Amino acid sequence: MKSIWLAAVSTVAFASSSFAQPATQPPTSNLEKLQTFQSTGTVEPKQIPQEGRRADAIRKNLDKIKLPAGFKIDLYAVVPDARHMAVGPNAGVVFVGTRKSNVYVVTDRDKDRVADEVKQFAPSVEFKIPNGVCFSRDGMLYVVEQNRVLQFPAAEFFYEGPDVAAGIVVKQGDLIPPSEESFNHTARVCRVGPDGKLYIALGQPFNVPPKEKLELYRKDGIGGIIRMDQDGKNREVYATGIRNSVGMDFNPADKTLWFTDNQVDGMGDDQPPGELNRITQMGENFGFPYYGGGMVRTVEYKGDQVPSGTVPPQVEMTPHAADLGMVFYTGKMFPQAYRGGIFSAQHGSWNRTEPVGARVMFTPIKPDGTADKPQVFAEGWLNENGEYLGRPVDVATLADGSLLVSDDTAGAIYRIYYEGH
Repeated sequence: MKSIWLAAVSTVAFASSSFAQPATQPPTSNLEKLQTFQSTGTVEPKQIPQEGRRADAIRKNLDKIKLPAGFKIDLYAVVPDARHMAVGPNAGVVFVGTRKSNVYVVTDRDKDRVADEVKQFAPSVEFKIPNGVCFSRDGMLYVVEQNRVLQFPAAEFFYEGPDVAAGIVVKQGDLIPPSEESFNHTARVCRVGPDGKLYIALGQPFNVPPKEKLELYRKDGIGGIIRMDQDGKNREVYATGIRNSVGMDFNPADKTLWFTDNQVDGMGDDQPPGELNRITQMGENFGFPYYGGGMVRTVEYKGDQVPSGTVPPQVEMTPHAADLGMVFYTGKMFPQAYRGGIFSAQHGSWNRTEPVGARVMFTPIKPDGTADKPQVFAEGWLNENGEYLGRPVDVATLADGSLLVSDDTAGAIYRIYYEGH
């Protein structure tokens, strides 16, 4: 049975000519070897220690976190530089992206809701800012880097060894023009939509882009959201007018795509607001760079005509709180009031006189599908001295309905669960 299953994975994952290697061309790079199920000779990576002084310090800081009555928070895993998370649909293994060069895989083998093992995923692959990780419903893991997209079929099963099945969806240098690569706003996020297509948010590299860049960015979807088939074909720009989205998710109730967006810096402590947005149809424009956040005009474009039909945000968030990852809550553990709503992470400000953020927000959804008023759900990572004990990045739901929160400053993933009053 195992050999049949592997053959099936090979057929599904590599039927596209973009994945297959010519028979006369021997594999050379590690990625080429992985595409043809060849060993790279990579040594099994060391596991990340889950106990010790570092874990104890993180747990101590969690005593300071405030939650609604009946909720508790624990350390789920120590994961260096933990950013966006993807929970496997089959075994519940958690894959974690970073803004550096590693992807990590977190395993809770005995299902006691504490990680037993954390190690580097696909160590033979050289990643560059592999922040965006997401799963398709049939178990394909996608990793979106600064300027490349990779696919890992059956990642929940292959991850046990250092070599994994891999394929190229968008080759290096084709996600954005290489001339637009930057250290700024290059932490991508992705989702596989109800239509089976792969959606990717492409932050633009400027605080406010110069006008001569707008045509190029509009054409390539930089400062927007693009979508494509899961094999990389039929790429198209899905939405524009977005500064830097580092969080998105589909509402399972009506299939609309929601996303967070980070506002323009340098306009003062109290403006412009952060955003939570809803896309109801392809081609919508969300106002940037004419608006810096909410309805606040940017200095650079204040004299320019705003495109007609610009869509305002569903929610205006606290200015400079840095709204990042988000997820619709589909679990059954939490009380009814939370079901179907949005949990989102605020990373915390960096250029504000009085720091704000470093918390998890909850936004209810009204019966008509629009957003209600957001509320603070978890806070305490920003102490009274203005120091960050941690900075939440992303949120994800486990199969039992508990909520995972990643933190790239503490290098950890937390688990929030409900025990009742």
